[in-house]
Amino acid sequence: MLVSIEPARAKRPEWLKAPAPVGENYRDLKQLVTDLKLHTVCESAACPNIGDCWNRKTATFMILGNLCTRRCGFCAVQKGAPLEVDHDEPRRVAEAVSRMGLKFAVITSVNRDDQPDGGAGIFAATIRAIRERIPGCGVEVLVPDFQGSREAIDIVLEARPDVLNHNTETVPRLYKQVRLGARFERSLEMLAYAKQKSPEIPTKSGLMLGLGETLDEMRDVMRQLRAHQVDIVTLGQYLRPSSKHLPIVRYVPVEEFAALRQFGVELGFRHVESGPLVRSSYHADEAVK
Repeated sequence: MLVSIEPARAKRPEWLKAPAPVGENYRDLKQLVTDLKLHTVCESAACPNIGDCWNRKTATFMILGNLCTRRCGFCAVQKGAPLEVDHDEPRRVAEAVSRMGLKFAVITSVNRDDQPDGGAGIFAATIRAIRERIPGCGVEVLVPDFQGSREAIDIVLEARPDVLNHNTETVPRLYKQVRLGARFERSLEMLAYAKQKSPEIPTKSGLMLGLGETLDEMRDVMRQLRAHQVDIVTLGQYLRPSSKHLPIVRYVPVEEFAALRQFGVELGFRHVESGPLVRSSYHADEAVK
């Protein structure tokens, strides 16, 4: 049974308080990203785990600029006219991964609906650049829906990522408010096609809680993801980036996250990461193991 709805102005619970981003590793990584003119989703999306992850020398690189062609109601990434595609970016991402000494890298992007392939070619080039520079380094890609283009998915899969991640984000009923320009069925079809095309590559998806979904709706989405052979799922609390974004309908208690994790395990997911501060790339290297 769901707990009572809390107003968006309610005080943030203790379990949602993350440590401030400080420390030598954090400062070094911030300088490295600046020097190489790169973007991270950690900064652009105001991730609460930035201090934890950066001090562990892990980061999610955001390619294809930092301006998104869509206007999702939950996302802190800037919206606007997209930047020119930077074809040297894959090399610089690989250099950053090398200098950080990473054994597992996560690559994501803004939506690039202005590009014929949705940016798939740059994803593939980045995977290859990392593999050439750091043999043995694992690579997870968190891709947009490419407007349903199977050709774009093929381009990414041919570069052989270790994990293909695409977030469904929320339940179908809330898509018009949360994921403007996206369709739940299209995301499911994309994940299913990726598994059909490359069954040996794990597929992954992430969902936010606290936007007004019911527990039954969340369970139904998890069932559908598993029915489409998704291997890994992440569940986390939605946190409002600013007053211009969608309000928090409620703070989901840790017990509910634990129950959903158990439900996911029973459904047969290979890994379920579920907790208030979980994000789609949180502990990504551990999930693929």
